[in-house]
Parts: sequence; C-alpha cells; structure tokens
Amino acid sequence: MRLEILPVPGIGDVTEGDDLAALIAAAAPWLRDGDVLVVTSKIVSKAEGRLVDVPADGPERLAARDAALDRETARVVATRGATRIVQTHHGFVMASAGIDASNVDKTRLVLLPEDPDASARALRAALREQHRLDVAVIISDTMGRPWRNGLTDVALGVAGMPAIRDHRGEIDPYGNELQLTQLAVVDELAGAGELIKGKCDQVPVAVVRGYPGVAGAPDGEGARTLVRDAELDLFSLGTAEARAAGFRDAATLADGTGPAPADPMAVDRALAAVAEVVTPGTVFTHVTDEEVRAGLVASVDGWPERATGLVLGSPPTPIDQADLVRFGADLQRLRTALAAEGVPSTLLPPPTGSTASAALAL
Repeated sequence: MRLEILPVPGIGDVTEGDDLAALIAAAAPWLRDGDVLVVTSKIVSKAEGRLVDVPADGPERLAARDAALDRETARVVATRGATRIVQTHHGFVMASAGIDASNVDKTRLVLLPEDPDASARALRAALREQHRLDVAVIISDTMGRPWRNGLTDVALGVAGMPAIRDHRGEIDPYGNELQLTQLAVVDELAGAGELIKGKCDQVPVAVVRGYPGVAGAPDGEGARTLVRDAELDLFSLGTAEARAAGFRDAATLADGTGPAPADPMAVDRALAAVAEVVTPGTVFTHVTDEEVRAGLVASVDGWPERATGLVLGSPPTPIDQADLVRFGADLQRLRTALAAEGVPSTLLPPPTGSTASAALAL
C-alpha cells in the first residue's frame, strides 16, 4: 500500500449555509474516486450553524461558555481547575466538549456537529450526486489522550469506509491467532490528514489517496462504532472523581453477602489495610478454621445462609461510650476495605459466649 496525503487550500472562510461539497470540489478539481477526504469538524459546524454567540471578553464570556459547555455535556469525567473533561451527547470524551474559540470571530464559539456521522454521509452524498465523485469522508477533530502528552486528530464521523479494521481471527507470521487486534483506521487517517492541515494554515481539508476499498463502498456504520460501551469502560472517571465516588459508596455501604465464597487472601488484605488506622487495642480476628467457624456461627443470631467467612471484632478494654463510637467507626473502616477487595459483609451480634463485641459475616 502506498498512501499520499494532499492538502486542499483555497476553501476560504466557511459561513452558515455554505455548500461544503461545492467549496471542496472547486478547491480540489483533481479529486478522484477512491480518495478519502479528511474534513475538519469546524467547517462542518460553521456550515451547519453550530455556533453560539458570546461576549468578546470578561466574566460574561466565561459564563456564556460555561453555559454552552453544560448544554453539550452528558457526563462530567474529570475537573481540574478550569479544565473540564466531559462526555458529550455523542459519547465522545473530550476537553470542554470540543467547544472551540479558535479560527472564529471573538463573539462566537463553535460547537461540534450535532451528528458527525450524518454530516459525513450528507457530504459524501452531495459529492456523489452533484460532482460524480465516489469518495469516503472523515469528519475530524483534535483530542488529547490519557497518559500521553500532545494532541492528535481523531474521527468524529465517517462515511464510505469502516471505522475499524478488525484483524481478530487472522493468523500472524508466527502462527498465532490474533485475539484483540482492532485498528481504528479512521483515527489513523484523521491524524495523517492533520499533518498537512495544521491549525493556522487555513487548510481545513486533506485528501488521503491510495487507501484500498473506498470506491463503491457503502456508507457503513460510522464513527459511532469507536465509542466504547459504558460497561467496558475501565476508566470512566478521573482519579479524584473516582475516589469521591468511592467515599460516597462507603457512606451508603449496604449489608449483604456475595454470590461467591469470600477469598481468604482478600479478607486478609482488608485487615492489613486497616491495621494501622484502627483504635489501638481494637482487634479483628479472621476465623479461618472451618470447624471453629461452624461452632461459632451456630450461635450467631441471623447468620446468612450463603455466608462463607467470619471476622470477629473486639474494642479495647476497659471501654466507655466514646470507645464504642470509635469501635463503630473501625468496623465501618473494615467493611469499606472489604468492599474495596470485592468482599461484601453483614454486621451481626457476636456469637454467644464469645469475648468479641461484633461479628462480620462474609
């Protein structure tokens, strides 16, 4: 495969209602079937009227920008000072929901296209019907990446090619079957296009020539296939936000036992986690001997049938009311540490005849 990346200069400033297909075809009469157009989302937004009027400066401008950001936000992922990383209504996770104030009048902000995949399909259809060009269209925008400095362009919308090239099931040269390899080829092409578009050169469109399988291809599912399902997202919150969510969960920790037996090693890790922060003299004992545990739980009032583990707790002695309050806090610390290890627990009275003051069923 040999690829060429070609700039499309001369498009000029785009305003609401402009015919992008006509502007691109006029600026690039050399376009041919099978090309991939990488179109900056900003000119798509401008043509579609996705603009917000704001004051040119001052606190009123910031307030108007924040209001626009609130409208474009489906979920806040992380906030650090003035920076907000959010999930847009499209499903994209971006700084400031992709709202941009560059290359536009100071009294306006540019929002992302309302439906970038639909925008890509419409532009592709217009080029086909009005200019007899069979091309793929990628709507691109700039994003940061977790764990890496710097920005790169990615695809927000696409028509005329699959967003992902799936290699799963293929055999590599060493005879290994590929299990997870899915390449986001439209993101790679968007990044390639940005190499010649630039931010200040007023070249909002690039052409990638030589990518196979474009001519005659259907519109496809679009870039929405790149948005990871929420249940598969291992990093759905920023660090501080995840910690805050954990604290809230700890404050509302419910009683209960899990569907699987409690992992003894996980219980021991939870005990070690609180060992240095509980009140001096407080003792938690993980009862691991099955025969001993069976004898103790037989006399525990309300012992859950599915419980598989037992931890006994005792406060320091002698004890007063303040000590009892601290002991309750220590029990909650342990229950929180157990929950962090995936071990649910239920607080119960101690076994009859035991010197413990409380029991945790796991």
